[in-house]
Parts: sequence; C-alpha cells; structure tokens
Amino acid sequence: MSETPTRPVTAVILVAAGSGQRLGYGIPKAAVPLGGEPILMHALRGIVASGTGSQVCIALPPGEDTLRRLCEDFRQELADGGPLLSIVDGGATRAESVRAGLAALMDGIEAVLVHDAARALTPESVFHRVTDALAAGAAAVIPAVAVVDTVKTVAATTGKDAHLAPEVVTGTAPREELRAVQTPQGFHLDTLLKAHEAARGLDQNESAAVTDDAMLVEMLGIPVHVVRGSTQSLKITTPLDLILAEGLLEGPLGARWVEG
Repeated sequence: MSETPTRPVTAVILVAAGSGQRLGYGIPKAAVPLGGEPILMHALRGIVASGTGSQVCIALPPGEDTLRRLCEDFRQELADGGPLLSIVDGGATRAESVRAGLAALMDGIEAVLVHDAARALTPESVFHRVTDALAAGAAAVIPAVAVVDTVKTVAATTGKDAHLAPEVVTGTAPREELRAVQTPQGFHLDTLLKAHEAARGLDQNESAAVTDDAMLVEMLGIPVHVVRGSTQSLKITTPLDLILAEGLLEGPLGARWVEG
C-alpha cells in the first residue's frame, strides 16, 4: 500500500488589493459586504478552514485602514491556533501584489497558493486538490472547470463590411479542450520565484497580457497541471456575481459543502 505524499509547508498569498469599481460600491472589492460580512472575511475563513496554509499573507490596497483592522481582529481570533497572518501593501497590478506577498514569506515555506479574495466561496476541497497535486510532485497546479459555452475568436470588422457589426468571427475553439481557470493556484516556491523574476523582463504590453501566475510559469516551459475546480468558486466582479454569491450563502444547500 503506497504512502500518502507529505504536503509541503505551504503559504497562501491572498490577493485583495482590487478596486472593485465594477461592483459600484465605491470601496475596495474586498470590503464589499457579502452575507453581512466583507468579501475578505469569507475568503480568509475559507483558507483557514481548509487547513492548507502555515502562513496567510494578505495583499491589501495601500492605506486601506478598514480592511487592515479587520485582518488585525482576525489575527487575534487565530491567536490560539491557525496560520500566521501577515499583511502587506498590494501593488498597482496583480503581479506586484503577489511579489509583495512573496517578499513577506516566513522561512521554511516550500509551496505557495495564490488565491483571489474575489473567489471568496471556494470550497475547502479545491484547496486540498491543489495541495495534494503539489505533494505528489507537480511544480504548478491550477483548478479549473469545463467551459460550457461555445467560444469563438473574433477580429475587428474592416473594409466594406465594417458597417455591419463591430466584430467578425475568425474561428471556433474546440470546447472539449477549454477550461475556465480559478484559484487557488499552487506552485513550489522556487518555481513561482523564478517565474516572477523572469516577468521583470517583460515589456508593458507583455505584462498586461499576463492574467494569472500560471501564465508566467508556462512562459518558462514548466508544465502546469490541472485539477477539478468548483462552480462555487465564482469570481465576484460584477453586481450579478454578488447576487449569485449571496444566493449560495442563503440557499438551502449553503456554501462550501456542495460541489458544482
């Protein structure tokens, strides 16, 4: 009977520095209320409940005192157990926020999960699937779900047909090969450090095209493995997303226990 691989000592970098402009509250996204509590608190409690991190490093908007106080209060709740809670100022971009978190990691960390606070209802099982794959030897792991919509590539309409519609179809992607990627994304620490160091050499356009940490690892030619995500791991970006998240919290099935 084979032994279960030992999970690496893991930290979670929680990216919570987004402005949340599309939600329309006029406050940082992580501070927007969800089920009576800020989105950030749901994300933090989910991470702690998963038991996957020895340290949780939270990247907040610089100067955001309200969220910082919430984190400090939560740190007191964890005083008798749970992960070390660290708070850093996030950057102008997601990559800068992740790098700020990497700089604050304690000694002995072997792997890192990068998680978006906007995916506040991610089930614990998703965290476990990612860390189990890291323990089994994967250098980079992402959770994802199958794409159910037909996805087409398009280009701007030009020439004599430009008046018909703004865009024209150039192709249809094979849906069976497509996945919608979620977080937490897991990496062995040295892999993620190498990826972010290489990213410093990207120009502005190249940097803007990078939408997650897995892309940086892909650029190094390192395989990125995929585990099953969850439909509960929706990213709260628009008012409709917030309504759906409220429904998950208030519905008869409740949050976190049922996989989609």
